[in-house]
Amino acid sequence: MNILILGSGGREHTFAWKIAQSNKLTNLFVAPGNAGTAKIATNVNIAVTDFLAIKELVLTENIEMVVVGPEDPLVQGVHDFFLNDEKLKNIPVIGPQKSGAILEGSKEFAKEFMARHNVPTAAYQSFTSESLEAGYAFLEMLNAPYVLKADGLAAGKGVLILNDLNEAKAELKNMLVDAKFGNASAKVVIEEFLSGIELSVFVLTDGKNYLTLPTAKDYKRIGEGDTGLNTGGMGAVSPVPFADATFMKKVEDRIVKPTIEGFQKDEIPYKGFVFIGLIKVGEEPYVIEYNVRMGDPETEVVLPRVKNDMVTLLQATANGTLNTIDLEVDERTATTVVAVSGGYPEAYEKGKEITGLETVSDSIVFHAGTQLKDNKVLSSGGRVLAVTSYGEHFNDALKLSYESLEKISFDKMNFRKDIGFDL
Repeated sequence: MNILILGSGGREHTFAWKIAQSNKLTNLFVAPGNAGTAKIATNVNIAVTDFLAIKELVLTENIEMVVVGPEDPLVQGVHDFFLNDEKLKNIPVIGPQKSGAILEGSKEFAKEFMARHNVPTAAYQSFTSESLEAGYAFLEMLNAPYVLKADGLAAGKGVLILNDLNEAKAELKNMLVDAKFGNASAKVVIEEFLSGIELSVFVLTDGKNYLTLPTAKDYKRIGEGDTGLNTGGMGAVSPVPFADATFMKKVEDRIVKPTIEGFQKDEIPYKGFVFIGLIKVGEEPYVIEYNVRMGDPETEVVLPRVKNDMVTLLQATANGTLNTIDLEVDERTATTVVAVSGGYPEAYEKGKEITGLETVSDSIVFHAGTQLKDNKVLSSGGRVLAVTSYGEHFNDALKLSYESLEKISFDKMNFRKDIGFDL
């Protein structure tokens, strides 16, 4: 089977690594890919939202399945593009159609979906520049800290959590009137702050049946002890020790089932991954957000723990037969630590040569922001590498990841030394 993965990050390298292990695979393509995917697949320099170029590639290379990594092509309707094209309509796309992708594309839509299907989440209201004064009034009714979310896609940076009421009002105006996040913040969702510990739950669904994948927890802030600016993620751990069987039964009954049933009730066709960002408040789960794809860097710890053949899982998703699959999970813990460019998540330099990769033997190095140039691996993004290890306990796995990171080097390389500190 010929398979195409769309994307270029650590998530897509992990998918490529997992799919490449399947004996059902004939040829694997990644568009645009990175230096890591280049070693196990054919990289094709096509943007993930260039649907016409993707079509040409699919037809030329006889691609039989497309796996969509990032959210942008899903929100822009890549799945619908395939279904509406006579030559492409029978090629399965793993990722929801536009009507499902709006769960991530619009925070307001997601909140309304949760309200309709009684999925527990924080109280909220939405505002535009026309209702700025009402937004101020709503903020005054809440207790600090104040949570402001740009309604649209803002590359993971559209959420502000502020402790000062006046600052929250100023930022609301900044988002709505001064377009701080461009069109993404033309509408802003303000919600009550929930205090607890966060985790991610991933579900693979064919629209009716589903498999709940291993839990994970990622670390978003740049600084030790979860301080400093938000990033795309500095590391992750799976499974999450505090998500015991009792808690996960609540997640299943109150969140996962109503979500999948909600797709059916709302007639939202959905074949792909649902990322459910949760917070555990006391012993109760609440949904912070939905994403319509796997998370990054959580993918780098979740997929290595899935023992099933990945192509078999994806075929069952496309065919609506996930109910015939028993998920097999590696009992070991997996951890990943992300090495980033100096200065990230603010201004950073690219094109730094990465050395020592070939000396790593006890971990899997997933490439996130790399490129091949003159047979050298160079940095090409803010998050550069994710170093994943297995262990009986998360501390054992982390020890291996950190030891492996000591063997790798590039100019101004930075990584958090305290992943898992709060577990």
